[in-house]
Amino acid sequence: MPATERVMAIVGAGHVGGRAAQTLREAGWRGRIALIGAEPHLPYERPPLSKALLTGERSAQQCGLRSPEAWRDDGVEHIVATVRALDPARRTLELGDGATLHYEALLLATGGHARRLAIPGASHAGVLCLRTLDDAAMIGPRLAAGAHIVVVGGGFIGLEVAASARARGCDVTLIEGGARLLGRAVPAAIAARAHALHERNGVRVLLKRAPQAFEKRADSTLDVMLESGETLHADTVIVGIGIEPADELARAAGIEVARGILVDEALATSARGVFAAGDVAVFPSRFGAHRIRQETWHNAETQARVAAHNMLGGRDAYRELPWFWSDQYDHQLQVAGEPALGARSIVRIPGGGAEIHFDLDEQGRLVGASGFGPTGAFAREMKLARMLVERGAAIDPQSLANPEVKLKSLL
Repeated sequence: MPATERVMAIVGAGHVGGRAAQTLREAGWRGRIALIGAEPHLPYERPPLSKALLTGERSAQQCGLRSPEAWRDDGVEHIVATVRALDPARRTLELGDGATLHYEALLLATGGHARRLAIPGASHAGVLCLRTLDDAAMIGPRLAAGAHIVVVGGGFIGLEVAASARARGCDVTLIEGGARLLGRAVPAAIAARAHALHERNGVRVLLKRAPQAFEKRADSTLDVMLESGETLHADTVIVGIGIEPADELARAAGIEVARGILVDEALATSARGVFAAGDVAVFPSRFGAHRIRQETWHNAETQARVAAHNMLGGRDAYRELPWFWSDQYDHQLQVAGEPALGARSIVRIPGGGAEIHFDLDEQGRLVGASGFGPTGAFAREMKLARMLVERGAAIDPQSLANPEVKLKSLL
């Protein structure tokens, strides 16, 4: 087979797919790279969608993973199409237009679909989700000063959208079905601080509330009917209740899935020559025999590179520490490791309005750290906390709790 016909195929042209394509070239692959995605856009980063893009601080072009010229120079073939079927035995992809693509190795970077509300009125034009650049393009113009915005969901996306809407001068109400914000993603004390921060910035937060229906008014605004019997008025409703991993292509092809595509430490699926990475991949934890799935920038960035090397015949193991952050107003929230594995939590108050919760397992080893505070000095402190969790060391709890003991000295 001529070198020009040897194909590395990537399904999903987002952050993971784009970074994997770039890495394939950097690693020396000279054959074809087919980067297939349903969106017309070149690969872009998602974190700015709920923040800088909505506030107008960044343009859609500035969200791009690389410049259009870089993709052209690398000879990456961006194919805007859906994939109808995958045949791992024949190593073929059937595209939406009926064309067949033969691949040498395949990366599934299909990400996820925004969860939708299954209630009356959820399909109204004023009820939107935020997952893509096109979603952001629809939401942005609606965040005009004085607009009534209802955000459904008190997770990271919902809170970031609420903060962006307030920065644009909108009147914002956030409703969350749970008893607190951020579910079990962070300690209750940090969730309470995030709650207070949003209320100080003018967001009306309603807990233990869920929408029952949306009803359109004559002026095209919406009534948001809550299960509690309350009714809210909204110009726009933005639903941020998470994603469902897009594993349907893999499932139909007989590849093992379990709320995502199951992979080993090399990010290889149960099908020979097929890998998966990013939001859709369920991979082995570095802290035990269980598997996890991560919807983070860091996960996308690092898994893409490992998957690309292994597509070329490597057996690199993915051992990165889970880590993510969320910017809200002038504060930042970070989580490193897997705090849920902790048997004991140690709270450190480093000053300047910040706090860090360290989680230790039953052997006293660090398995996670969650922090919240004004961006700046807190970010530097959390960088050290991440390094401590990365090492998984058993550290004296009193030293962790004592702000007089520098974290750097514990390294």
